[in-house]
Amino acid sequence: MKNRIMTMFLVFFAVAIKAQQKVIPLYNGASPGSENWTYNEKVKEYNTPALHGSVVYDVSHPTLTVYPADPAINTGTAMIVCPGGGFYILSMTNEGTDVAHWLNQKGITVFVLKYRLAQSLTDDPASELFVNLQKKNFTETVKNIIPLSIADGKEAIRYVREHAAAYGVSPSRIGIMGFSAGGTVAAASAFKYTAENRPDFVAPIYGFVPHDLQTDLAKDEPPMFITAASDDQLGLAPHSVDLFSKWLAAKFPVELHMYVKGGHGFGMNKQNIPTDTWIDRFGDWLGEQGLLKPIDPKVQAHLDEDEKNRKIYADRQSKDWAFIKNYEEENGKAPAPAEGENRVVFMGNSITEWWKSMGDPAFFTGKPYYDRGISGQTSGQMLVRFREDVINLKPKVVLIMAGINDIAENNGPSKLEDVFGNIVSMAVLAKEAHIRVVLCSVMPAFRFPWRPAIDPVPGIAKLNTMIKDYCDQNHLVYCDYFTAMADGRRGLPANLSGDGVHPNPAGYKMMEPIAEKAIADALGAGD
Repeated sequence: MKNRIMTMFLVFFAVAIKAQQKVIPLYNGASPGSENWTYNEKVKEYNTPALHGSVVYDVSHPTLTVYPADPAINTGTAMIVCPGGGFYILSMTNEGTDVAHWLNQKGITVFVLKYRLAQSLTDDPASELFVNLQKKNFTETVKNIIPLSIADGKEAIRYVREHAAAYGVSPSRIGIMGFSAGGTVAAASAFKYTAENRPDFVAPIYGFVPHDLQTDLAKDEPPMFITAASDDQLGLAPHSVDLFSKWLAAKFPVELHMYVKGGHGFGMNKQNIPTDTWIDRFGDWLGEQGLLKPIDPKVQAHLDEDEKNRKIYADRQSKDWAFIKNYEEENGKAPAPAEGENRVVFMGNSITEWWKSMGDPAFFTGKPYYDRGISGQTSGQMLVRFREDVINLKPKVVLIMAGINDIAENNGPSKLEDVFGNIVSMAVLAKEAHIRVVLCSVMPAFRFPWRPAIDPVPGIAKLNTMIKDYCDQNHLVYCDYFTAMADGRRGLPANLSGDGVHPNPAGYKMMEPIAEKAIADALGAGD
């Protein structure tokens, strides 16, 4: 009776888990580049020494199958998993569902990708693949398929990021891993990406990554975990070494595990050799990257806000690059300064914007203080909207905080001299309008969560020196948040920030007397 009950429970549990899985078409309508493909996805079961479990083939309409993490242990991390199979098949069990279940136990939401494949000509696709692999022209036969498979990987990242909130994951914690041909898809996503399809971390497992797929590196390449076996029958071990060497030479975070024995395609197979534990080493690496720790709700709120703003930026990029209309309605309602009113405008980015909304709203209550921060903005965007959001409000004092998003390359690479020039231009415009100027230091930051490959510390230090020297030479007030708030790493300490960049309420509380003193000093100075 107990066995029967247990069997019924397991069957019910399996059905319940399956019911939670959602299959998502990757494209609306025909897949770009393969609109004329007429074959349809098929599945075959194998139980041989070389291959066991489900094999999918003839994929012409790529999909994502969602394996959600248990909400009780959800970390907010997402992983796109790309099974391998020489661009002819997908080894769905060994390199797909088994991986998904392991990652689910770590609190990671998984999206198993079925990317486009070459058409199989038989009903035994695995045997057909093994025969084709022996042919010297194999790479030539799949060369037209590979770019489509890679495109599917990048589209998968874009989709998950766009719908991150719906799946309970963070848009800044989206990784991709792949096996063999799936390793090609995963590794290629780390080259020539956009903000929308950039992976936050990558794990090619015994991947096929020839030199012609390795283009020039960007400045914010994602961290990478690589593993393979030196006795790989397909001779792909050097591909992993080359990829590792490229990341290492560029000083991007990378870890390589090269096993002496394991062959090609070990995946989640148990062979009673060290490769059996590669997935545990991957788990260690995820932990070191902070990807197994549930994301702080306050940090998530910031990230959600960043993602919302990113979508707004994308829509406005060609319409209102500087977001001049962002405060148009509020500016229109602002009364003319009353006689004797010491009106102050805070001009800046997200650190300024969130001061009022998520920091300490009481700081602005009952005072003639106007918050004109816009999340994500660079100094050039602030300069363009300076007249609308500062000069036209006729304040006595303006506090200008700019530069951190330029260093983070939010709008692409920029020279510190140009960033400093934009800040000086705002100061000059304000002085011409008889507005007293306070130039604020760039806030401390040891690392950008959205640009992990950029080291912000040297740039922040140099720009702050330039700003302070300018204030000293031109008798302007320098508002030095940095010195008061930086920790030993010259970043924001955990007690003042959730993400190391944006102040938390305690951080804003520390900023307030510094800002008040700077305002008082500016009001006490002559024009």
